[in-house]
Amino acid sequence: MKKVLLTGAAGFIGHKTAQMLLERGHEVIGVDNMNDYYDARLKQWRLDSLSSHENFSSFSADITDPDFLNGLFRGAGFDVVINLAARAGVRASVEDPWVYLDTNVKGTLNLLDCCRNHGVRKLVLASTSSLYGFNEMPFVETQRTDTPLSPYGATKKGAEVLSYSYHYLFGIDVTIPRYFTVYGPAGRPDMSIFKFIRNIDTGKPIPVFGDGRQTRDFTYIDDIAEGTIRCMELGGYEIVNLGNDNSVELLYVINLIEDALGKKAEINWLERHPADVTATWAGIEKAKELLGWTPRVRIEEGIERTVKWYVDNRDFILSLREAS
Repeated sequence: MKKVLLTGAAGFIGHKTAQMLLERGHEVIGVDNMNDYYDARLKQWRLDSLSSHENFSSFSADITDPDFLNGLFRGAGFDVVINLAARAGVRASVEDPWVYLDTNVKGTLNLLDCCRNHGVRKLVLASTSSLYGFNEMPFVETQRTDTPLSPYGATKKGAEVLSYSYHYLFGIDVTIPRYFTVYGPAGRPDMSIFKFIRNIDTGKPIPVFGDGRQTRDFTYIDDIAEGTIRCMELGGYEIVNLGNDNSVELLYVINLIEDALGKKAEINWLERHPADVTATWAGIEKAKELLGWTPRVRIEEGIERTVKWYVDNRDFILSLREAS
C-alpha cells in the first residue's frame, strides 16, 4: 500500500485514478480547488462517489498556495505525488493565459519544491498531446515539443521541464504521461463528446469546428487512469504517451453518438480555431515497453458506455450549467 497525494482529485481523470487506487488498497489524500471552469456540482458528484472509501480524504485547496502545501506535506510521509491538477482547455487558454501559468507552472513548481523539502522521491505529472503541434504522426516522445500552439500547451511544457530540473538537481523520480483526448463517463462538460451527447439528446445544434474530418486519438478514461497508476513504479525521468493508437474522424464519433441515442445531430459548423490541430495519433510503443500498458476500450465500446452513463444520470447532467 502506498500513501498517495493526488491533486485534481475532483477532476475527470483525478476521480477515476483515485477510484482505482482506492480499490487496490492505497491511501489517497486528494486536493482540488473546485474552481468554476465548469459547474462545480459535477466535481462534487465525483468526490461524493469516493467518500465511502475509508482510505480517502480530501482538501478544498489550491496547489498555488505554498503555505497550504508545506503544511500538508509536513509529517505526512507521502510515497508518491500524482499531479493531475491543471487548468485545462486549449481554446480558453488563448483568452486568459494567466490562470494557466499560475496553476500549471507555479502549482507544479510548488509541488516539486515540497517533494524536495519533505523527502518525497516520486512525482507523476500529467501532460498533454497538445505539445506535439504539427509534428509528423504518430507522435512519439522523442519529437520536438518546443512549439506549442496555445498557452495551455506552453504551460504544460513549462511544467515538464521544471520537473526535469528537479529530477536532475535533487534526484526526484518523475514520470510524465502525455494524455490523448480523454473521454468517458463523468467527463468534462467542455469537451466535445460530453457536449455532443447532451446537445443531440436535447435537440440543440452541436458545435463542430472545421469540416469534421479532423481526427483525434480518443482514449477511454479507464485506460488513462490505469496507465497513470502504472507510472508510479517507474524510476528516473520518463515521458510516456497514453493514447488509444486508433485515430478516428470526429464525424465518425458523432455517428456513434447518434446511434447510441437513437437521435440525429444538427450541426453548427464553425471556423477552425488556430489553436486546434487537425489530427492526433499516439505512438505507444514506449508505454507498452515500460509500463506493460495497452488501451483496452475501443471507441465504439467507450461511446456506448459514456452514453449509458449520461442516460442513467440525465436529470443531474441537464441541471448542470452548460460549459462554454
